[in-house]
Amino acid sequence: MSTHTNDYVPHAPGYVDNEGPKVVTSRFPYEDSFTMERSLATGGYEGLKAALAKSPAEVAQEVKDAVVLGRGGAGFPAGIKWGFMPNIWPRYLVVNGDESEPGTYKDRLLMERDPHQLIEGCMIACYALGLNQCFLYVRGEMPLAHERIATALNDAYAAGYVGKNVMDTDVSIDIVLHWGAGAYIVGEETALIESLEGNRGQPRLKPPYFPAAKGLYYQPTIVNNVETLANLPWLMVNGAEAYKQMGSEASPGTRMLAVSGHVKRPGVYEVEQGVVSFRELFYDDNFCGGIRDDNELKMFIPGGGSAPWFFEDQLDVPMEGRTVGAAGSMLGSGALVVMDETTDAVKACLRVVRFFARESCGKCTPCREGTSWEEKVLQRILDGHGRPEDIDLLLEIGSNISPGTYPVAAFGDEGLEAVPFPPKQTTICPLGPSSVAPITSAIRRFRDEFEAKIDASSDDAAEPVGAAAGGH
Repeated sequence: MSTHTNDYVPHAPGYVDNEGPKVVTSRFPYEDSFTMERSLATGGYEGLKAALAKSPAEVAQEVKDAVVLGRGGAGFPAGIKWGFMPNIWPRYLVVNGDESEPGTYKDRLLMERDPHQLIEGCMIACYALGLNQCFLYVRGEMPLAHERIATALNDAYAAGYVGKNVMDTDVSIDIVLHWGAGAYIVGEETALIESLEGNRGQPRLKPPYFPAAKGLYYQPTIVNNVETLANLPWLMVNGAEAYKQMGSEASPGTRMLAVSGHVKRPGVYEVEQGVVSFRELFYDDNFCGGIRDDNELKMFIPGGGSAPWFFEDQLDVPMEGRTVGAAGSMLGSGALVVMDETTDAVKACLRVVRFFARESCGKCTPCREGTSWEEKVLQRILDGHGRPEDIDLLLEIGSNISPGTYPVAAFGDEGLEAVPFPPKQTTICPLGPSSVAPITSAIRRFRDEFEAKIDASSDDAAEPVGAAAGGH
């Protein structure tokens, strides 16, 4: 029994079954896609069986040959990341399911709609890495994902796909489901590890730079994203060459993209990497079908709230990590937020900045103080109390969080067009610089909107009280 309704996830936009190859969403159209029965009926755990028939080194090499890029934000090849682990035991796999980047909800759907695929991917990765302990860290505000993963884990243990002597082999692997407490910062891998250890979720000082060398309990640890691991079952069944037939040469395979905002058909799409452009995604009938009410596009965020904004000029950029990076932003977590011509750029800027100000863990002074200052100045402008120097003040605060990003002595258009990406930072993790991205994006393109609000504030302040009240 199957259905193609989009009403899959309560209280969240759902999956859109567009045309094109499917690697990780093939079971989504089934109402019972999250069950063991549906998984086994559609090839579930065949990838694990194929992996166990090979040596761990052969499985790891297959992942490396396929160039499976990380889907959590950085886009680093998983096979190369695995190669950083020294020959030290015990070692661990940590699955980052703490999806909380503004605009992102594709991992949530993966965990809710196909938890067995994720479990199978975890088992394949554990086998390839030669370890027997995996921690699956899931965001606290995803109770349905927790419920379905817990049920799927129980069923997988009972069926012999997880636990001792997996599928009658001498391989034994345990998976622990861990419930997060709802902090955005633990999406940063070292903060996630700190949280797993029972500590406050704050990023670790660096060095050490890679958890692969010193991670959970200061043992070698690989941290992988949910979608990254969900690719492995298909890869083990079909092989690296078939995987590389999809997508571009530099970015093989498919990618899940969560599109929200002012489009006619928001939702999660699985598309070929590096093949589809932003214009096709937003306007093609196979995807979003155009901007709502046939309005004009004003701006869009290509990779989650921490990504610098794009505009109509970048619509024809293909959705590939390196090309988007060269254009001045990132694909990041695969979240696209579309804003049409009715959007107030200053309000949109504040909305994103406020999130980062509230989610700052407080460990780094530039982030703890700077993000709250940015929020206060933006709020002041919107409240009608803006000052002419506030625009440059916002940019100067940003320079202290992300040095060299803005020429403090010259805030003209020429200087702002030269914004480097990725940004430098005076903080341990990128949260602080993430708050700067919407500010420089909005001021760079819509400085006139900031100035208009400030001019209106000045006019109101200069008007006599009696005249404003209609008195004599």
